[in-house]
Amino acid sequence: MKLSSIHTTFAVLLFCLSFFPAATDAHEPQIRILMIGDSTVATYTRPPKDRPDLTGWGQVFGEFFNDDVTILNRAASGRSSKSFIKEGRWKKAVAEKADYLFIQFGHNDCPGKGDRETDPATTYQDYLRQYIDEARAANIKPVLVTPMTRRRFQNGMIWTTLRPYADAMLKVGREKNVPVIDLHQKSVALYNQLGDEKSADFSPSASDRTHFSSKGAREIARLVAEEIPTAVPDLKPYLKQSKP
Repeated sequence: MKLSSIHTTFAVLLFCLSFFPAATDAHEPQIRILMIGDSTVATYTRPPKDRPDLTGWGQVFGEFFNDDVTILNRAASGRSSKSFIKEGRWKKAVAEKADYLFIQFGHNDCPGKGDRETDPATTYQDYLRQYIDEARAANIKPVLVTPMTRRRFQNGMIWTTLRPYADAMLKVGREKNVPVIDLHQKSVALYNQLGDEKSADFSPSASDRTHFSSKGAREIARLVAEEIPTAVPDLKPYLKQSKP
């Protein structure tokens, strides 16, 4: 082949490559998951000295996903479904235009929480509907997560006051056609299986039976993650493979 022909062929190849870039490994599109909730979900960058291992399950939720997922954890300690909206936190969160929204409230909606309190039969459901409707209006897919139980035992079994809020969330999920992960039921079952003594290291201190240590937070996050293939199948490809 003549030298001029070689130069011509090489020039044609360079021209084609400029329009047809080299193939890259196929990846799922990037996904942003927004999380809202209370102290059981929140991230603690500066935990209190009396509970240095205090960890919210939302803080470690990203560990169950691959690198194509970004977690935006906007949960805040002490908030209820009502106060999160009233304080303007929801307006700021929804403006972040995530792909999915995980919603978990209930602990501060219970009776005795003052202005934060909601009624599971009425106002709690109304606030959940507001989150769902406004998320969908922003093209965000909502996912409801029922509030996990506190680690309180009576006669060796879990005693919970949060079932009415979990049931209300399940009702709203059916009504609005929103996936619901019943973390309340799963956490009750886990604690009943382990018992008080064997689940003690799930708590950040002996006196705190609501919040989690890093171990407890990861176990609760695992309960949520293992329901994703069924509840939110579109997120299944983003989950890390379970270790044997």
